[in-house]
Amino acid sequence: MIPIFLALAFIAIILIVVVAGQPCEFTVSRSAKISVPPEKIFPYVNDLHQWNNWSPWAKLDPNAKITFSGPDAGVGEAMRWEGNSKIGVGRMTIIDSQPNNVIRLRLDFEKPMLATNTAEFSFLPDNRQTLVTWAMRGKNNLGGKIFGLAFNFDKMVGDKYEEGLANLKAVAEK
Repeated sequence: MIPIFLALAFIAIILIVVVAGQPCEFTVSRSAKISVPPEKIFPYVNDLHQWNNWSPWAKLDPNAKITFSGPDAGVGEAMRWEGNSKIGVGRMTIIDSQPNNVIRLRLDFEKPMLATNTAEFSFLPDNRQTLVTWAMRGKNNLGGKIFGLAFNFDKMVGDKYEEGLANLKAVAEK
């Protein structure tokens, strides 16, 4: 009985050390070149009403309940969603909008887990193209650290960012 207890205690200690060693913060970032100037792309991101035209999460639950508040675009505009288990429940709010340069959003996730992160879109002109970068930063709480042991969060979210940037490219280049 005692050897089993000691083995379980040893495993628990190792697990605690591994979880505690996970990073306290995370960043996911992807970029794509789009063959139009920033002013042609910016409105698709700065107006949350446009997101369903290119967001990869819109396709995961086309029946999600979406509501908007605040101004029609720019700082203060917010979008709340309630959807299936693939998209959960949350709210995003534009907290900074510098025309044709950068947009920052506050992401408040309620389900499947509580989290608040910051997303950022930057638009860097490059001749007749624009390098668009979509990034998200946040803190890894205990749940996030445990999740990170089982799932590659950078790949999971990064793949969706790549899909979204490809969709944004298709919409903006039309």
